[in-house]
Amino acid sequence: MTFQGSGPLDTGKVSAGGSGGGGMGGGRMALGGGAGIIVVILGLLFGFNPGDILGGSDQSSANQQPVSADNQALQERIDNCTIELANTDDMCRIVATTNSLNQVWSEQLQGYTQPETVIFSGNINTGGCGAASSAMGPFYCPADQTAYFDPSFFADLKRMGGSDGPLAQEYVVAHEFGHHIENLSGVLAKGQRMGNNGSVRVELQADCLAGVWAYHADKGPDAMLAPLTDQQIQTVIQSAKAIGDDTIQGSRSNPEGWTHGSAEQRVRWFKIGYSKGDARRCDTFATNDL
Repeated sequence: MTFQGSGPLDTGKVSAGGSGGGGMGGGRMALGGGAGIIVVILGLLFGFNPGDILGGSDQSSANQQPVSADNQALQERIDNCTIELANTDDMCRIVATTNSLNQVWSEQLQGYTQPETVIFSGNINTGGCGAASSAMGPFYCPADQTAYFDPSFFADLKRMGGSDGPLAQEYVVAHEFGHHIENLSGVLAKGQRMGNNGSVRVELQADCLAGVWAYHADKGPDAMLAPLTDQQIQTVIQSAKAIGDDTIQGSRSNPEGWTHGSAEQRVRWFKIGYSKGDARRCDTFATNDL
């Protein structure tokens, strides 16, 4: 268990989306060879439509998609999520994590505005970043200030050597919300001007911001998370290692081509955020020692 308390969750900023590719929980290799996630992040940061490279519809708005029976059923599941279900159901865990993230960041950052979250399966036509698919893994679209998640990614992450433990899944959501904070602060635009080096710094800062969230999420009388354990933190570290550029690329690893940072760097910056609980310590652009 990670979430404490009982009752319904706030689903006002969470909606269902996507079409095709089967039902919820279908296995897809989101990071197969590292190509999918690298292309997507470059696309979102550097201004091209990832759908042009990885395929998909030319539609540019999620609102243009027909409301399918699958989406209606998924929306009903989202709207019926409770804190109790968040401890057993991957989809409801995403919803609960967004609630906790919005609670923490509203307290920690002046001027914070909540992003939208879309939970999808198969393919998705985003509001601002073109077509995408589950093969891309979770992503944040700055153009529509929306984080996108297919829960099947958690099984893919485990196959890659990461953890499917609750806190590891919550770390994935927190990382994408970190990109939203970077978008609000202008860091995404700054990274765009710096090429791959800027992309690495953006990704490591998002890991650090995920750590800051984890530091605060189990504290205070209204904390949604039960006190975190060292074992739970280790599941995050396991997952951060699994999605380092050097881990994904293996013997083909070329630091000059990295877009997310090494396994060691990703772990280090999550730990900086988690140990300090201070977003100001997450300025990856102010150091040459990543």
